[in-house]
Amino acid sequence: MATDDLAPGTITNRTEMKIRFGGGIQGGIQTPANGETVLAYSDPSQGVKYGYTFDGYVEDDEHGPLFHYTGEGVVGDQKMTDGNKALLDSVEDGRAVMLFVAASKKGTPGGVKQWFVGQSVVDPVLPYVERWAPGQDGVIRRVFVFRLRPSDGVTWALRDEDALPPATVDHIVELSASPKASAPVAKKTGTKDKKTEKHSTSTTVANIIGGEREVVRREGQLVTAFEEFLTAAAHQFKSFQITVEGEKGALVPDLYDVTDNVLYEAKGNATRNAVRLAIGQLLDYRRHLEVPDGLRLAVLLPEPPSDDVRKLLATEEIALVIQAEEGFAGFPLS
Repeated sequence: MATDDLAPGTITNRTEMKIRFGGGIQGGIQTPANGETVLAYSDPSQGVKYGYTFDGYVEDDEHGPLFHYTGEGVVGDQKMTDGNKALLDSVEDGRAVMLFVAASKKGTPGGVKQWFVGQSVVDPVLPYVERWAPGQDGVIRRVFVFRLRPSDGVTWALRDEDALPPATVDHIVELSASPKASAPVAKKTGTKDKKTEKHSTSTTVANIIGGEREVVRREGQLVTAFEEFLTAAAHQFKSFQITVEGEKGALVPDLYDVTDNVLYEAKGNATRNAVRLAIGQLLDYRRHLEVPDGLRLAVLLPEPPSDDVRKLLATEEIALVIQAEEGFAGFPLS
């Protein structure tokens, strides 16, 4: 079935899309047997019922519009199987992602109306992030929040109500450092699994600047190596998911060393811009965390920065830890 004659902004419903593309009418992600499409149905009102608001248009950045879409699975940790895996692998499988947002309430005669935002593609640099939210049973669990962008040549039809809603309360979720299942790897990438929000996503083959993808990959590997190093040193560590009333999305620091009371922010390179970003993130995170007095801040890098960047960190009283051939230079912190 052709997809390019379904215009963004079209009002339809799941039944009509089943007739057109195949698949079912239940569940957020449909994968018709034709192998050509993935239908992604977003309904932010369902997330709000359970206390999270991860679905919606986020912003335009240097790569264009960005839409967050929460994967399927309503109880327990979401798994990268079935519809979630189909969405992750859609580029490699040659499937077009058709993004819809609910345009009426549940129980609408004839089925919930669906607003067709437009044909989309999973972000090739950072396909998804992990977030934590209550399921239908009220238990906090991991969810996959996919990062979608318009397909080449497509202009999305976005309404004001499609914007990612802000959080309604201040809330912090402690993220345990207990072992998790390995994160999935997109097909034919050769990249390794990574553990948490910034390190749990793999990159896909795409026509993009390779350097940016490599930085994301290096950051994930760096944090994973540091977690293993801390474990060998008998240190306890964890992270947090911070939501701020009135703000969209969530803040997730890279790593908090409980044993030494140090908050780390990792970067995949040692450029001035990367370190400046890390400094700002650390100062922002510190404002929201309830941890013991004397919290120290540290930047984690894969190689040494310039002398002046070192001076910048020293001036701000932020420690520096650098990956070495064996272990990490600068650890333990003085």
